[in-house]
Amino acid sequence: MFWNIQIISGFCGQGLDQENDWNQTWYTHNPELSNCFQNTVLVWAPCIYLWVLSPFYCLRLYCHGRGRLPLSSLCSAKLVRKTTKTSVCVIHWERMRGCRSSVFLFFFWLLGVVCSLIPLHAKVQLAHIGILFHIYLNTYPHSVLFGHIVYLFFFQNACPVQDASFLSKILFWWFSGLVFKGYRSPLQAEDLWSLREEDTSEKIISDLEEEWTAERTNTSIALGSRLPEQAQFLRKIQKEQSSGFCLLRTLARSFGPYFLNGTLCLMVHDAFMFSVPQVLSLLLGFMKDEDAPMWKGFFYASLMFLLSCLQSVFNHQYTYTCFTVGMRVKTAVMGLVYRKVGNLTSTKALTCTVGEIVNLVSADTQKLMDFVVYFNAVWLAPIEVTLCLFFLWQHLGPSALAGIATVIFIFPLNGFIARQRSKLQEVQMKYMDGRVKLMNEILNGIKILKFYAWEKAFLEQVLGYREKELKTLKKSQILYSVSLASFNSSSFLIAFAMFGVYVLIDDKNVLDAQKIFVSMALINILKTPLSQLPFAMSIIIQKVSTRLLNTQSGNKCPSLSSFPLTYSVFWSRISVRVPCGSLVAVVGHVGSGKSSLLSAMLGETEKRSGAVSVKGSIAYVPQQAWIQNASLQDNILFGQEKKESWYQRVLEACALLPDLDNLPAGDATEIGEKGLNLSGGQKQRVSLARAVYRKADVYLLDDPLSAVDAHVGQHIFNKVIGPKGILRDKTRVLVTHGMSFLPQADLILVLVDGEISERGSYQELLNRNGDFALADSDDDHIPEDLGKLTKVDKARIGRVRSFILKLDDTVFLLTIYFWLMISIFPLSQQVKLEMYIEYFRTIGLPLIVSIVFLYAFQQAASLSYNYWLSLWADQPVINGTQLNVDLKLGVYGALGFAQGIAIFGTTLAISLGCIIASRHLHLDLLNNVLHSPMSFFESTPSGNLLNRFAKEIDAIDNMIPDGLKMMLGYFFKLMEVCIIVLMATPFAAVIILPMAFLYGFIQSFYVATSCQLRRLESVSRSPIYTHLNETVQGASVIRAFNEQSRFIMGANHKVDHNQTAYFPRFVATRWLGVNLEFLGNGIVLAASILSVMAKGTLSPGMVGLAVSHSLQVTGFLSWIVRSWTDVENNIVSVERVKEYADTPKEAAWSIEGSSLPPSWPQKGAIEFQDYGLQYRKGLELALKGISVHIKEREKIGIVGRTGAGKSSLALGIFRILEAAKGQIYIDGINIAEIGLHDLRSRITIIPQDPVLFSGSLRMNLDPFDAYSDEEVWNALELAHLKNFVSELPDKLNHECSEGGENISLGQRQLVCLARALLRKTKILVLDEATAALDLETDTLIQSTIRSQFEDCAVLTIAHRLNTIMDYTKVIVMDKGHIVEMDSPSNLIAKRGQFYYMCREAGLL
Repeated sequence: MFWNIQIISGFCGQGLDQENDWNQTWYTHNPELSNCFQNTVLVWAPCIYLWVLSPFYCLRLYCHGRGRLPLSSLCSAKLVRKTTKTSVCVIHWERMRGCRSSVFLFFFWLLGVVCSLIPLHAKVQLAHIGILFHIYLNTYPHSVLFGHIVYLFFFQNACPVQDASFLSKILFWWFSGLVFKGYRSPLQAEDLWSLREEDTSEKIISDLEEEWTAERTNTSIALGSRLPEQAQFLRKIQKEQSSGFCLLRTLARSFGPYFLNGTLCLMVHDAFMFSVPQVLSLLLGFMKDEDAPMWKGFFYASLMFLLSCLQSVFNHQYTYTCFTVGMRVKTAVMGLVYRKVGNLTSTKALTCTVGEIVNLVSADTQKLMDFVVYFNAVWLAPIEVTLCLFFLWQHLGPSALAGIATVIFIFPLNGFIARQRSKLQEVQMKYMDGRVKLMNEILNGIKILKFYAWEKAFLEQVLGYREKELKTLKKSQILYSVSLASFNSSSFLIAFAMFGVYVLIDDKNVLDAQKIFVSMALINILKTPLSQLPFAMSIIIQKVSTRLLNTQSGNKCPSLSSFPLTYSVFWSRISVRVPCGSLVAVVGHVGSGKSSLLSAMLGETEKRSGAVSVKGSIAYVPQQAWIQNASLQDNILFGQEKKESWYQRVLEACALLPDLDNLPAGDATEIGEKGLNLSGGQKQRVSLARAVYRKADVYLLDDPLSAVDAHVGQHIFNKVIGPKGILRDKTRVLVTHGMSFLPQADLILVLVDGEISERGSYQELLNRNGDFALADSDDDHIPEDLGKLTKVDKARIGRVRSFILKLDDTVFLLTIYFWLMISIFPLSQQVKLEMYIEYFRTIGLPLIVSIVFLYAFQQAASLSYNYWLSLWADQPVINGTQLNVDLKLGVYGALGFAQGIAIFGTTLAISLGCIIASRHLHLDLLNNVLHSPMSFFESTPSGNLLNRFAKEIDAIDNMIPDGLKMMLGYFFKLMEVCIIVLMATPFAAVIILPMAFLYGFIQSFYVATSCQLRRLESVSRSPIYTHLNETVQGASVIRAFNEQSRFIMGANHKVDHNQTAYFPRFVATRWLGVNLEFLGNGIVLAASILSVMAKGTLSPGMVGLAVSHSLQVTGFLSWIVRSWTDVENNIVSVERVKEYADTPKEAAWSIEGSSLPPSWPQKGAIEFQDYGLQYRKGLELALKGISVHIKEREKIGIVGRTGAGKSSLALGIFRILEAAKGQIYIDGINIAEIGLHDLRSRITIIPQDPVLFSGSLRMNLDPFDAYSDEEVWNALELAHLKNFVSELPDKLNHECSEGGENISLGQRQLVCLARALLRKTKILVLDEATAALDLETDTLIQSTIRSQFEDCAVLTIAHRLNTIMDYTKVIVMDKGHIVEMDSPSNLIAKRGQFYYMCREAGLL
């Protein structure tokens, strides 16, 4: 220091008196810096800064340039006038390297202005005003740059942060334009900025894959260079890799440097944060010193304001950096998960459901983002706690140890509560997962539930899960209330312990304003790390994120760029060679392994032995058609260029041209989710057309003709697959149940129990008299063309969809579908006041009044004990002590404990009230959905309904209560601060009122824009999950067609589209935080300045109380708006849950006082009287004037072309659709006059969709344990499933996967038959129930039905005409009319429609 003084003395040419200079500057009523200091340090500091740092800055620009920028002639002329040559060179170099905003020169101008302020003050006094013009010239070039930035902002859609000035960046002013736009008008997707290049999926994933490849290479080299004796160490490395640390290191290297910038901001923020209490101590010392000059008070107040503002700036820069890194990590992980999903074969995919994969993309990536945000708290929080305790020790001495002891007590208590809550949350999530899973299965099988009248039973199961979930939630909320009360009271408890010990251990220890309120400020700082540390540690050690990393830790770099043509296969004793250009047919019984053989050829099975080599490109048609949510044309082209002539030829060959005429927009018609607006046959033909259009070398066809009618199937075989079809020169492997196609096959493979039992041509197999010949001889009476007839996959939409082919109905369905999709997220919708009223009404007025009273009491207690502290601080000291210390400490403790009890009461009351509301809302939603008719489920995507029961109910359970607690808590705390400041300085009302107006102005802008950004982000998030869901379901098709790269690009585009809304969403929070914290800092400045001005009238205790509390305003303001926004956003969940209350409902399940006999129907006679049915009002009748009488024990076959109205009869009998006219009588009782459950529980149907629920096989047969095991086994034997079930390890307790995916389609249909055999009512309806079975099994089933339902009336909707040839009567339907009805022999004799149908089927 002395050396520095000597240097300055040399410059000044005179000696320096350090003491006199300090007295001139600090110990005076008119502070001034010495002339020497002004003429040396203040003059040369900016220049030295520019000269020393400019080379390094220019080097950085050289390494990170972004291209040359033009310099206008006007700007050049301005710069030439600049006298600082170095700055001119820097500006030109910045232009040449593409830098629009100069942080380096900003600090130069700022330093120059600051260093000119003091000389300016002196020279103004001497009327040297010319300095003002000099300052204007110094700052003008920067304003030119800023003007150019503004121009770019208004005329480009690029993100303005790239070209914003430094000041705009740190204060987030660049975001203001979007805030104003969102306030003036609803934001649209096109209003959002495009992503910066470094935030795009392509850039992030490509960089990450490079790092990942390098990491894997380094690890492989390290492993390969180890010696055998180091095997234990190698296993440790392998274990580390398997746990995901390999990928974690890759993420750290990719995003770590940018994250370290944020960490530096956090450290600077902490430095300013701990400086504020020290300045507060100086301010209170000033208030106590009567001789201190006034300028010092203003200086301390201004310094406190400046430090608070800098603290806010660095805090939000750190948070912005963390969220940016988190967004990039989320993009990276979502991309890697998507690529991993694309590599999962079907056998591996069975280990994780679609829901689990979606959970990886949603929940686990969110936890990784939390990991980024809270990572620094793990190591920085202990340092902050240590510093707090150090400063407390300085003020209170060893008494600070009492605070440490209190912290040690509170910390384990909250840790214990957190662990218990974590366990309870796991239990709650288990119940919630069970409830949502059950709801998913209910929605998927809702048609079965309605057919069998199982809604009440499944409703009780859902409510059982719900009650357990809410019971666990209540326990968790009680613990949370204890935790919240202890945390919010922690400031009081720590202060009470320290102050109590301090005054009790020595009578000479006096609590003055400095000790009390500086300690309170430090304690308030202490609360932040204490609250963050447990949460941060729980985030760090979460196993969910490790599971996500393990999922990505594959054996190779995640890449889908290549598609190998040779695979290892999970098969034994399979050896076959398929010649080029041949047609190979694969036949066998249900479950024999036909589809698995094709999966092996595609490489979709796990290797055990052998290999498959496929030469050339592959096109694959799966058994269950996979349809994208795109136009019909896009589904067929599948990424290929459209060639009109070939395209039309494919449409004609696949019999799609008639369908295009019925679709509203032809081939441009948008296909809904999972082919919502297509029938099963149409979906299969689209799937086949996709393969045919590809012009591949090898075609793998998994029973593509099963879902089409006989004549359509014959057309497709002749035009596409057969020897004269357009694929005649291609290699074709066809899985089929159709016997009629086999004579035209070059090779037939007969599969039995996963092995090829026979192979050869059709005639060769017949001559061998093996299994194939026996099966063929058993089916001699079966016509050849019978094999072409309908087989229904599990996802086929019911016959209700047959009338969707009508133009008007299709338009209606698509309109409803897309209206529902749009109405889910109305972009401009304001939350209605009615939703708040509805929500609070379910809580109840008495509980709401109690909550408000408890909050008022809580803050009154807080205000009282804080004011009591100020009175204690102002008590005069007599003989070195204060009087009545014990009384003061007792009153302080009583008020503090009263506040703690009130906090517990308020949080518990809110929790219980919200649980009551949540229970009512969920019950209403469940009842409304289950009482809805089938038409509602046909037009509403199941994902939307499931979202109501999962996400929206979860928001009502957790998000709304937490938001209400936070909003009300901080609101009442803000009221307390305002009252305290007004008590100290009533004149502060002049400042507080305008700030309140400005606060309302800012929050209104933020809330309007934030809600719209949240909705936009939600809308753009759904397509990611839809695309992922589509990819998982169609992964085998995508890989077979080698379209992985296109789907990856599509996923990247959807993720980027989502991030364009997510990025401004979290920036909006930063914009709000900076503006409100600056506003809060203004209150701190106002309280401080007014306190200094009222020095003679205000006591130090009151000043300390007012200023220390005003320091908390910054946080209160931000959290009130954020919590308000959260409540505003989440209250929409109440609206979404309630919206189904107004949808149409079906008739009552049961009618009170009904006189229906318990044994009805006793005979099973059915009578239609002029019966008419329509799918929607205004449409043509689907059934027209049906009048028919079906006697008891009659067997009726119902036949007709697609859309003739066959299934509509069944829907009418079960009242799935209500009659438009006429009546149906069963045993003389009008079914329209009885309850739906009374009707549906007394008759039985075997539907065409074999629906199974996850659970045991016995549960799927008898969900209510109404039958004995012996009866169940008997039903299985009659359904020809006994042998299959007996061979299962768990037999009846065999666990069926979701949808019954772990058993074949035909076996699922047999399970449905066994259900009917158990139920065995007087009326049985079969809706193409055996369409998914091979011919031999079908024959056995038909004999079982004839024998077991001999005394019942049986109605069979059939495509296989041979199955009804021995029926009592056959009803032939056409266009909703009964055109023929008689015995089969009589109808054939009449040579009508039935006769020609039999001829087409080869029966005649």
